[in-house]
Amino acid sequence: MTTAQTLGPSDRLARALAFAIPALLLGGAYIGQYGFGLYPCEMCMWQRWPHFAAIALALVSGFMAPRQLWIALAGLAILTSGMIGAFHAGVEYGWWEGITSCAIAVEGGGDPLEAVMGAPIIRCDKAPWDLFGISLAGWNFIISSGGAIAILSLLARKRKTA
Repeated sequence: MTTAQTLGPSDRLARALAFAIPALLLGGAYIGQYGFGLYPCEMCMWQRWPHFAAIALALVSGFMAPRQLWIALAGLAILTSGMIGAFHAGVEYGWWEGITSCAIAVEGGGDPLEAVMGAPIIRCDKAPWDLFGISLAGWNFIISSGGAIAILSLLARKRKTA
């Protein structure tokens, strides 16, 4: 019998997804940022915070009951990032207006004022890169939303009693 203390196979898979999806998406974001110079705009940064929360919640589910609740909260955090990604992608595609402020990338060292003045302005309404016509924000929406639905569906499966 599955209890709050033990996890069935679908719950374990949900927990693994709740950790792996945000970890891989954040890893990809940081590789893009530091490896390829794809600096994030403000809305890109907004998408990262729910992923950090999801990783923490997935880790908490490993040792704190009720475990399914923590996994479900991680799934909802991932879904939140996906919804922010959907909004951001809509701004990039010109479907609706976004925020008015932009973020800048500041590299360390030297004069801070010079660093700020010489830093590139990262616009939220321009996709710096896309794959098959889908921006990074769009991919975050697709992967995060699909992953969150999978996590929540796995948790909702009927549990067989012994």
